[in-house]
Amino acid sequence: MGRGRQKAKQTKVARDLKYRPIDTDFASLERELRGEPYSEDDPLDEAQDKWADLAARYETGDETDSASAAS
Repeated sequence: MGRGRQKAKQTKVARDLKYRPIDTDFASLERELRGEPYSEDDPLDEAQDKWADLAARYETGDETDSASAAS
């Protein structure tokens, strides 16, 4: 990619980031930075539990699930 096209693409991305409306949950960010535990209604907590379960299964070698059991 030539330098002109590369600069144009970078300018386009920068402009998009500058003018895009961003919905940031500053309260959640503050809790995370302080190291406070997540609240009960935090949707990330459910996802973290799912990944923790998958990691535990991987560490124990029990990687079977319904998809692999069917094949």
